[in-house]
Amino acid sequence: MHIDLRSDTVTKPSGGMMKAMASAPLGDDVYGEDPTVNALEKRLAIMFNKPKALFFPTGTMANQAAIKLHTQPGEQVICDQYAHIYNYEGGGASFNSGVSCKLIDGHRGMITAEQVTAVINPPDFYHSPLTSLVALENTTNKGGGACWDFKEISKIRSVCDAHHLGLHLDGARLWNALEVTNEKPEQYGAIFDTISVCLSKGLGCPIGSVLVGDEALMEKAIRVRKMLGGGMRQVGVLAAAGLYALDHNRERLSEDHAKAKAIGQVLKSTSYVAKVQPIETNIVIFELDSTVDSAYFIDSLQSKGILLSNMGSGKLRMVTHMDYTDQMHEKLLEILISI
Repeated sequence: MHIDLRSDTVTKPSGGMMKAMASAPLGDDVYGEDPTVNALEKRLAIMFNKPKALFFPTGTMANQAAIKLHTQPGEQVICDQYAHIYNYEGGGASFNSGVSCKLIDGHRGMITAEQVTAVINPPDFYHSPLTSLVALENTTNKGGGACWDFKEISKIRSVCDAHHLGLHLDGARLWNALEVTNEKPEQYGAIFDTISVCLSKGLGCPIGSVLVGDEALMEKAIRVRKMLGGGMRQVGVLAAAGLYALDHNRERLSEDHAKAKAIGQVLKSTSYVAKVQPIETNIVIFELDSTVDSAYFIDSLQSKGILLSNMGSGKLRMVTHMDYTDQMHEKLLEILISI
């Protein structure tokens, strides 16, 4: 049995999703004529109570476009040291937008309003980069799927308003956070200037993210997407997967969360695991005992058909998802206990 827990991006479209994709009405999206893309964008704009939404092939491109919309070359973005835009987007912030990142040592990928205030560069001090954007991530990937306290986000919004800064949310796994906190998308739409949401993490789509935002910012989004190579033609075949996922795959996220917590409980009970990070959603990050070689451990699990990720610094990661079945779950727990 092959059990792939490297990421929730490894899922394949279900039969129902494939049918929706195959029957989607199509048009040329570069001309704005794909009805399925238009329907997806309209739906997400309404969901977050934002005036505009734009479909992107990847979450990285959506985030990079947002940074470009908020900043000018030479300026600075404030984010946590664990932030996806800094660690996992190929240095795109500096390459695409010419900006630097001011990193904050937060808690599991989450920072406070007080920390943000402390690192804002004085706008009249021309020796330092002009601070123009704060970027948050919910849930936090390197933070083990942690969910933000919405009250702290609101405080950060106030700081941004006081200092005339933009506020962007990398909401790649925001769907998971919403399932846990019972908050509503429109609450996030009211706080953030721009939000990227991913359809291929958790929701089972083969590809796709959407950027939603305020009118003035999103006015240039389609031009930035074109510059980044994201203008596609009959892309409704992919947008149809997103519409299907929003209808059928959001409520089941709690199943992934329950399985992740069960994995964490088993790992805590073993002699070879030194630490398991708190588990709120579908990400399990753990550290092996100092006597256990991580490469050997990964190879041993792979020989049993189990794939997981090495995050470096002694941390390993498993991510549950909709293709991780109950049968796979039982098998994995048996193997972890038997090691």
